[in-house]
Amino acid sequence: MVQQLYPVRLKSSLHETIWGGRKLELAGWKELPEGDIQIGESWETEVSTEVQNGPYAGQTLGALVDLLGVDLLGTRASAVFGQRFPLLAKFIDARTKLSVQVHPADEYAAQHEGGKLGKTECWYILATEPGASIVYGLRAPSTRVEVQQAIVEVRLEELLHEEPVEPGDVVFVPAGTVHAIGGGVLLYELQEYSDVTYRMYDYGRLDAHGQPRALHIERSLDVTEYMPGARIKVRPVVLAETEEYSARCLVASRYFVEREFVLRSYLEDQTGNSCVIITSLGADLHIFYGAHLEQSEPLKRGETLILPAALGKYRLTGTGAFLSSYVPDTDDAAWQLWREQNS
Repeated sequence: MVQQLYPVRLKSSLHETIWGGRKLELAGWKELPEGDIQIGESWETEVSTEVQNGPYAGQTLGALVDLLGVDLLGTRASAVFGQRFPLLAKFIDARTKLSVQVHPADEYAAQHEGGKLGKTECWYILATEPGASIVYGLRAPSTRVEVQQAIVEVRLEELLHEEPVEPGDVVFVPAGTVHAIGGGVLLYELQEYSDVTYRMYDYGRLDAHGQPRALHIERSLDVTEYMPGARIKVRPVVLAETEEYSARCLVASRYFVEREFVLRSYLEDQTGNSCVIITSLGADLHIFYGAHLEQSEPLKRGETLILPAALGKYRLTGTGAFLSSYVPDTDDAAWQLWREQNS
């Protein structure tokens, strides 16, 4: 049986958090529920959310993975991540600072978290308030004993490196990096599809019930990189500059390549050995697909589509900026070029 393949539209999954706000709506990215509900995250590719368009409408992304398999995921994505959707894309609105966290690598997560993936992620800063910053790594080389003592004494801030951020900054966060998003930051996050997060430190804050939030101190110390990060803001590299569009590779690793396009008229491309996640950062465009590119799906600011790996050729028309992310082959040209300039 030949499966129907087309750009898949999902409904964003909105998550209320104690540190979230309303900026996703105020800035025109999302429609939020009415009332005093603080939304911290909008998950764009959550596997439990339902398809909104086409023949698979009403089925979840997870069900689509089971149904389409490698035709949806791609051979490379399946080789790296197995038969699961590989990447989770999010919009994050941090009204106040998040807890200090660290994520394990795949090997540790597989051993200690029941076979789950670890988490490497990246951030593309979309908007900031004056003085906004992030926590990224430690200020100076440290030891497990020193960090643990600072946590117990509620003074870990003394050891953390804070980095000012502004719109357009790109931050790569490998597994093992101690990190936190600061207040007044709106960003787009791309990560391995994993829910394994170790909360290392929460500034002594209490939750809505007056209780401290749970920490995962021992496991966070197990996976922490105790040397300062060599580079915090990475250097995007130019991939193309034409009359029709410009393209940059924002960040690249074995887990994902994230490219930014600024479309001026049209772009023709094709899927390969990975599904592709396309998110509009303001672009108003149409994606044409099919044997003769006779079918189309619109995409507007803040919306996301998933292109199945076996979709083949497609054409984008319109204007504005969007992101395109996928799991790269080992010889991927964008990954190689990015690595040369971000060694």
